[in-house]
Amino acid sequence: MAHEHTKSSLSALTLAAIGIVYGDIGTSPLYTMQEVFDPKHGLVLNQGNILGIVSLILWGLIFIVSLKYVSLVLRASNRGEGGIMALTALTLESVGRESKLFFPLVMLGIIGASLFYGDGVVTPAMTVLAAIEGIKVATPALQSFVVPITLIILVGLYAVQSHGTAKIGKLFGPVMVLWFVVLAAMGLYNIVRAPAVLEAFNPLYALNFLLEHRWAAFIALGAVVLAFTGSEALYADMGHFGPKPIRTAWFMIVFPALALNYLGQGALLMVEPDAVSNPFFNQLGDWSIYPLVVLSTLAAVIASQATISGAFSMTKQAISLGFLPRMKIIHTSSKEIGQIYIPVVNWMQLAAVVGAVIGFGSAGNLASAYGIANTGTMLVTSILTFFVIRFGWKYNLALCIAATSFFLFIDLSLFSSNAMKFFSGGWFPIALGAAICTVMLTWKRGRTLVFDNLKKHAIPLEEFLESLFVSPPIRVSGTAVSCVVRPMVCRMLCCTTSRITRFCMSA
Repeated sequence: MAHEHTKSSLSALTLAAIGIVYGDIGTSPLYTMQEVFDPKHGLVLNQGNILGIVSLILWGLIFIVSLKYVSLVLRASNRGEGGIMALTALTLESVGRESKLFFPLVMLGIIGASLFYGDGVVTPAMTVLAAIEGIKVATPALQSFVVPITLIILVGLYAVQSHGTAKIGKLFGPVMVLWFVVLAAMGLYNIVRAPAVLEAFNPLYALNFLLEHRWAAFIALGAVVLAFTGSEALYADMGHFGPKPIRTAWFMIVFPALALNYLGQGALLMVEPDAVSNPFFNQLGDWSIYPLVVLSTLAAVIASQATISGAFSMTKQAISLGFLPRMKIIHTSSKEIGQIYIPVVNWMQLAAVVGAVIGFGSAGNLASAYGIANTGTMLVTSILTFFVIRFGWKYNLALCIAATSFFLFIDLSLFSSNAMKFFSGGWFPIALGAAICTVMLTWKRGRTLVFDNLKKHAIPLEEFLESLFVSPPIRVSGTAVSCVVRPMVCRMLCCTTSRITRFCMSA
């Protein structure tokens, strides 16, 4: 019975994890291929380039998500919690407070957390806008309704956060399972039309694409990275479900569906180059656009949940480490300690998301802002992970250097490519991150000053102990109750005590 209960719990958590954790990366097929072959990037649409791009995406999903995050980083659990702040705590614990690297690593962790907050604002705006813009493919006259509809959906999403990720996950999980089934089915349909796209599994196509195009390929990486956004939220949401359900969901459902859909979009572009205007919504023809708009809108709403839940977990970690002031934290589950809701973070993030939607106005404009913060956090994660696996887990130095160098090369390439978009929108998440970083550093400095002041005016322990022997305090025999609890509880205790006293005296 216990075994069956465990299997049932794992199944339920895996389903919920699909609905919460993988919404972000799961909706990346909506815009990735479209952005890669956008005319502004100057990338010619031919079979060689299609195979090169699809190969880059497939091997990026394998190396970045499967190996780095799902297999390695998810092991870095700080009392069940995940995310960049949890990783920072593990790093500081591994190197020790006396290390010369202690303060630089603290700063690195704060920067990574700040960038994650910035990315958490862009993700909901980008994904929901991209989904709603599908109506323009079918009916261009409806373009003016895209932003208002997006805002209504986002406000509704943030309004239900108080119900908790468990209940939201039960609702979102089946929808996301349907979403991934549809992604896989559409991919298979188009792969049958152009089986040559399967050659993209050969990593030489990715390598040849990079060597042949060089500068154009470097610019294209800034769009390719859209396929991996959500990987950091995957780690941040670990406290809500635990690592096992997240790993099970990735390898059993999410990764196969994403791989098939990217292959399918590549096959579609080989057969119908005109579909490049929006490869996702053109995968099945005109008849499917409206059903896909409805389903992709639901999926995009769910995609936003990954960064919202991640922001709650990140804030809780930052508070426990003393980098943010205490806030009201509501635990929404009696079984999973990591499932929380923080009202202040929820409504502040909504305000920033609304500003991003109104300010940028389209998914195309937001694409420039999308990715720079995520790749920055990915870069920080790789650096911090080195100290955990070397000094915390005591892995072989050569192995630590080799693994970290490999991931750092990938992260630096992606971050550098996205840094080129700074003036065309990338400044937005960086500015948000800088503001949050300032708040965190200011609060930490203020706490340090207060502690130093208290320590300065405190009575030394030796002198206090000596005074007790010289002039002992008056001690009255008997038992006393000191009410240092809430007034209501205090009154209840006093009333109960008086009743017991009266009973004893009457006896």
